[in-house]
Amino acid sequence: MKINQIISFAFLFLAQFLFSQKIEIKPYLQDAEPTSIKIMWQTDFGEESIVHWGLNENNLKNKTKGTAFDINFTDKSVHEVSLSELKRFTTYYYKVQTGKAVSEVYQFKTPPFSGFSKKINLVAMSDMQYDWQHPTKFKEIVEEGVLTYFDENYEGDISDNLAMVVIPGDLVERGTTFNQWEEHFFKQSEKLFSKVPVYPVPGNHERNSEYYFKYFQLPKNGNSAYPEHWWFKDYANTRIIGLDSNDGYRNMKEQLVWLQELLEKTAKNDTIDFVFAQLHHPHKSELWIPGEEDFTGKVVKLLEEFTEKANKPSLHFFGHTHGYSRGQSKEHKHLWVNVASAGGAIDNWGEFEGRDYDEFTVTQDEYGFVLATIDPNKENPSFTLKRISRGNNIEFRDNQLRDSITVFKKTIQPNQPILSNFSKENQPIYKMLLKANIFKSDKKDAFHAASNWQISTTEDFSKIVYNSWKQHENWYYKENRQKNDDLTDEVVDRKLNNNTAYYVRVRYRDQFLNWSNWSDIKTFKTEK
Repeated sequence: MKINQIISFAFLFLAQFLFSQKIEIKPYLQDAEPTSIKIMWQTDFGEESIVHWGLNENNLKNKTKGTAFDINFTDKSVHEVSLSELKRFTTYYYKVQTGKAVSEVYQFKTPPFSGFSKKINLVAMSDMQYDWQHPTKFKEIVEEGVLTYFDENYEGDISDNLAMVVIPGDLVERGTTFNQWEEHFFKQSEKLFSKVPVYPVPGNHERNSEYYFKYFQLPKNGNSAYPEHWWFKDYANTRIIGLDSNDGYRNMKEQLVWLQELLEKTAKNDTIDFVFAQLHHPHKSELWIPGEEDFTGKVVKLLEEFTEKANKPSLHFFGHTHGYSRGQSKEHKHLWVNVASAGGAIDNWGEFEGRDYDEFTVTQDEYGFVLATIDPNKENPSFTLKRISRGNNIEFRDNQLRDSITVFKKTIQPNQPILSNFSKENQPIYKMLLKANIFKSDKKDAFHAASNWQISTTEDFSKIVYNSWKQHENWYYKENRQKNDDLTDEVVDRKLNNNTAYYVRVRYRDQFLNWSNWSDIKTFKTEK
């Protein structure tokens, strides 16, 4: 060994005794269960991994040791300590220690068992990768967005009011660049993830990096051959499913087979009322068509089939497109929710190829996050989604509520609509008018949110020639294209055949995604 190498090693060895360790990434929470949780952090060197914890912040009488592992072929160490034998739905206080480096005291709250009866919250946000024009935007979303919102709207610490944060991908700009994880993700979110567990799935910017899989300890209940690429986590009455929609994994039949089998088991599980899936890529994207992936469409189909079979509403959170969108499946209680952007540069209207899809009612080119509030009410469980906006580079919004929807598990149908009778005269073959009565429902606060009109040449509607689905709002390119439409009439914008008999029916939907029964069928004949 050369003399300069000996000197270098000797200096490094001496430095580790002369200088105390430094906590580079503050503690963050992983894989929380009612009786256990994982705590992780990073230091510049040192293998000692200790968590001091207890029920009183001034008396952390418990001491648990864990393990450390190399993160980047340097002296830097990531530490992991698993706490067990905890009490369900209980607040604990903790601090971490590596040598002389000791953190401040933080707190967390364990999840409840299934059957929990109180409301719970989770936050969904994505695509916080670094934008050089706004390098601390993610920190703003966390501290001025999430933390401030909870401070102003809830009593107590955020750990008492927020169960978890889910992130459908693109945590950093380049997952294979080591320092981005510390500087761009963990440091900007440390005030949140030291108190609330975080559950991400990989986006394309993670580049399947080993750093992603080292930094996060996600549930290992997916496929053992591809650990942490897909998984699920239960919290009270809700099952959260994480999926990998990236190249190399979206084409694996094992993932869809696993999902289908899991959904079949979930359908039979009486303790689960809702399924929230998250994956990175959209099936449809109004702001950015090139980002769409067929794989997500297959996932949506499986979730729709599950919802129909089990009578359990579902949704999928996604990102990739840097803006917010919310839509719903036509035939099912299934929501489509883009929860971006939490930091990545906005995909502004008109900047890329887009399309006005029937499913989506709201699309906004804005920063923000989504709050999901789950009510396990035994009479009729429900969840409510709220989009909390931070605006964009043109118009700032200070945690403004920009969209909201509530979905109930139990279906209370609107009243069957009544079609108006056609005149005895033959109808025009173009621009004919269909009309029905006003919306009515026994469900409190229900309003008319969608109509589905159909025209067929057969009475059994096996040969439908006109099928119109319109919703009460359609915010596309900053304009509500459904403004002033009360949904009780329909101008047929398609030319019909002359001297032909047709059959018509209509159904109404409320804002809770409940369809009425079809109206009684009416018939008319077109002019010669």
